[in-house]
Amino acid sequence: MKQKKLHIKTRKRVRTFTRRQSIGLVLGLAGIALAFLFAYLFFNRLHKAENVQSAGENVSASSTSPVMLNERDLLTGVFVEHAKPNKQIYGVMIDEHVDARPQTGVDQAFLVIEAPVEAGIPRLLAFFSADQKIDKIGPVRSARPYFVDWVNEFDALYAHVGGSNEALDKISTGITFDLNQFWHDAQFWRAQDRYAPYNVYSSTDLLVEYVQKKKDSGHLSNPLYGVWKFKDADALPDGVRQKFSIVYFAPEYITTWSFDSSVKGYVSNNASVVREDKTSTQVIANNVAVVLTDITVMDKIGRRKIRTIGTGKAFVFQDGKKINGTWKKPSITERLRFFDAKGEEISMNAGVTWIEV
Repeated sequence: MKQKKLHIKTRKRVRTFTRRQSIGLVLGLAGIALAFLFAYLFFNRLHKAENVQSAGENVSASSTSPVMLNERDLLTGVFVEHAKPNKQIYGVMIDEHVDARPQTGVDQAFLVIEAPVEAGIPRLLAFFSADQKIDKIGPVRSARPYFVDWVNEFDALYAHVGGSNEALDKISTGITFDLNQFWHDAQFWRAQDRYAPYNVYSSTDLLVEYVQKKKDSGHLSNPLYGVWKFKDADALPDGVRQKFSIVYFAPEYITTWSFDSSVKGYVSNNASVVREDKTSTQVIANNVAVVLTDITVMDKIGRRKIRTIGTGKAFVFQDGKKINGTWKKPSITERLRFFDAKGEEISMNAGVTWIEV
């Protein structure tokens, strides 16, 4: 009987002990789970806080540290973050004949020089810089010797299709960084919707590709050229008007510029300029300079000889005003510059400049 009671008591103790163990085990496991949970939540919140802080730093950096446009581009005078010296420049010979219209890419040039060729029909030398991307420029035509002089002041790549004997002779001296389509057809193409010779085009990508080949082969050094003085356009009231024309060969070749205060520039009457997407656009210049110089007819074909070196009378139109002055170009490799009646160099408005010869 005692043994039976002892056995029952022992079983109760065992059962009691087992329950306690079970409760302890459950509590232990719960504690471990809670510990893992708290650790997970802690590190997850820490990770999120770090991400938020990082994002906040980026937002703060972009909102409190805007890009500072405090340097003028050396070619256009437009304010940029960092002005890059000695950028490669491309001078493209573009036809102005009525059959060559509409031209493409001219409106995106930072500088254009317009001068007469045979029969007084003008031709354009459009300048682009290495940081521009233009998919179609043209139609590209043949070189003339005076355009070679203006190309050389930039150490620019001169893109053209053949040229007059005088121009090719000048190029053959080796001073000009030349790209003649006759020998480098890969950098040009012929449009199928136009007829020759008004269907040759190039692009900045193709011009960059040629320059890079020359650099890789060690046959090209960095360009060196002078820069103009620049200023901001004057603040003018609406309604300021100014209009003038350059008569090259009437009536198809009269270039007219009209000042428009809403765009702070001069709008060309040449409405035959198109973008790559086939839409028409206006040519707008922030400065228009007129160069008066000696021009003589050389032969029966009507080829011109134009004096590019030295000095002469000039007019600079900007801000709806006409400045009487002079132009100076001491040598082939020096920049063409403009000076007022006091002999001070004229500061050009930031943006695009056209020079009418």
